[in-house]
Amino acid sequence: MGADHGGLMRLPEEPPTFLRLFTPQFDVTSVLPGLALLALVVYLLGVRALHRRGMPWPWHRTAAFVLGIVTVWLVTATQVMGYAMLLFSIHMLQKMVLTVLSAMLLMLGAPVSLAIRALPRRGLGAVCRRLLLRTLRSRSARFLAHPVVTTIIFVGSLYGLYFTPFFDLLMRTWAGSLLMVFFFLGTGLLAFGGAFALGPWPHRASPPTRIVELVLPGPLHAFFAVALMLASAPIVTSFTNPPPEWGVDVMTDQLAAGNLIWGFGEVPSIIAFTIVYVQWVRSEGRRTPAADRRAEADLEAYNAYLARLADRGRR
Repeated sequence: MGADHGGLMRLPEEPPTFLRLFTPQFDVTSVLPGLALLALVVYLLGVRALHRRGMPWPWHRTAAFVLGIVTVWLVTATQVMGYAMLLFSIHMLQKMVLTVLSAMLLMLGAPVSLAIRALPRRGLGAVCRRLLLRTLRSRSARFLAHPVVTTIIFVGSLYGLYFTPFFDLLMRTWAGSLLMVFFFLGTGLLAFGGAFALGPWPHRASPPTRIVELVLPGPLHAFFAVALMLASAPIVTSFTNPPPEWGVDVMTDQLAAGNLIWGFGEVPSIIAFTIVYVQWVRSEGRRTPAADRRAEADLEAYNAYLARLADRGRR
């Protein structure tokens, strides 16, 4: 594989089993699980701050965020991280969990909305709150959060990484691998943040646009998965030399990677689609009575106007 880890990243020596995959692993690449732990602590402190003020926070939001952090730990604080450097199937498992499952659960926790509500209006908290709002309203944030841009990044990175030499270049070092892990999670957060539109977001698209944003990547992921499964040769060179004593067939491993992309491209997308559709129906349900009340008020005002004109005519 020609990878240079400088002895800083732990690579497994035995073939993967379920227990070995999820055995804790801490090395130089444990930056993301550490940041995930910090994010969880900050989130829970925010929930506690709201409760102390007598402001409710939905329990299912907290549950979703906690589960999202757990999924991040499962693929970055375990030997999945090491096996992902050696086997394409494990690498793709890690990528799809971070990009789809972890990102979807984290954004269902509405962390941005919690931060806006929980940060105090005075002192350092007020500074952080203003900085967060300014970032959300910035041109760069609106550009990155635009549905067209998020879709291009979400899907295009799949083709741009694996069908070019860029992937093998990154896989040569532990730093490149760590950079990809952050990138995978970041693209997912951008995509699902805009799709769910929970609380303040730089670019709020209409529900139909958000549904298209969720549906469109599905066929493109499926096409990539099929291309991977039907390939007659490895599409990347980083996984062409697994440890010989493991008895891993490279093409069978690539086939498993394609199946993982197929599965993660279907089920979570259906769940996310259902969530956005329910949001749409509920918003329409709230909007209709309000529109009816406004129409009734306008009609009453118009009738009163006609009555005043009639009174003037009689005089």
